[in-house]
Amino acid sequence: MKEASPSLRLVALLAAVIAITPLAIDMYLPAMQMMVTDLDTSMALVQQSLSVYLAAYAVGMLLFGPLADMLGRRPLALAGLAGFLLSSVMLSLVSSIEWFLFWRAAQAFLGAAATVVIPGIVRHLYQQHTAKGMSYVSMIMMLAPLIAPAVGSLVMYVSHWQVIFDVLAVYALLMLLLSWRFMPEVPRAEHAVKPAFFSGYRQVFANKVAWPHIATSMFASFSFFTFLTAVSFIYISYFGVSEQLFALLFGLNVSALMLANFLNSKLVTRKGPQRMLNLGLMLAVVSALLLSGFNYLGLGLWYTVLTIAPLMASLGLVATNADAMILMKFPDHTGTATAVIGTLRFGIGALAGPLLGLFYNGTALPFSLLMLGGIVFILLAQLSRRYQDRLQTA
Repeated sequence: MKEASPSLRLVALLAAVIAITPLAIDMYLPAMQMMVTDLDTSMALVQQSLSVYLAAYAVGMLLFGPLADMLGRRPLALAGLAGFLLSSVMLSLVSSIEWFLFWRAAQAFLGAAATVVIPGIVRHLYQQHTAKGMSYVSMIMMLAPLIAPAVGSLVMYVSHWQVIFDVLAVYALLMLLLSWRFMPEVPRAEHAVKPAFFSGYRQVFANKVAWPHIATSMFASFSFFTFLTAVSFIYISYFGVSEQLFALLFGLNVSALMLANFLNSKLVTRKGPQRMLNLGLMLAVVSALLLSGFNYLGLGLWYTVLTIAPLMASLGLVATNADAMILMKFPDHTGTATAVIGTLRFGIGALAGPLLGLFYNGTALPFSLLMLGGIVFILLAQLSRRYQDRLQTA
């Protein structure tokens, strides 16, 4: 008998829980200037709150990933959402930058407990079709960075910046209630032994077959973060587009990511995640080479726009399928595997800003070459995987 597919309602819930991270990162960006005045601080310290969030989130994933494998995913998700809710309320009440940074770190750290469990639940629901499930979740979750700045701007138009964190608290409360009602637990196999805290990390890092896909996911993230770090400079400062056109162009790139995940969800069960990853990698190589060539020649805006969109779509294909194949290799350690992926992603993503600053020359070329560099490392990782496969079959 054919197994029933997970309901769209449940998939949407899982995506909405993961979406607390991009919402928390992007929703308050329009309020930064007003926060500088209200908190009597500098823009540098307010901007530092983003780095604080990313660092605390990475630490939270390292801790909560193994705990999810040990204690179960549902209780950790509920506890994480409750902590995110409390931290968001406290952020709406602060009156100093020091307390803002403290509660911002707490918000990220506790929110990691809720989000780190989701890939494990997706893997349990979809089994060998994990890539399909991850595509659905990613496609829905991508709505968050698309609408978050607009929601933040709307709040600023009708009220003050503290209400942004009240909105996040209300969102977390809704996710907590829906998760309490609908989020399933992932049952452990009867013969499975409850893992010790560090055993999951030993299992993940000892599995050399997974290393190429972990590297692939990591360098795809580097290219993503390079885009996110540089995109406002490229479009607004370098090409001189208006803020309204920038919003449309940014939305075009997010839409390309969503389209890639939609197509992947329809094709991956027939083609397989490795073939879809290979397809995405070929598109990424072509798009990154064209982008670098166009910017080397100093060509106009639309040459960049028409190469970044397929490049972002290709990175979506690469990252989603790499993550799915990693999770499939660790059925009893999905939380730990997710923690490893997430920490490496944020760690290497944090290098994008300093590298862009190091190679800055007033043009779009350093941005293009760094994205191309990420693609080259993905290509090398996948070539090493093919080499491993040939050794095993020889």
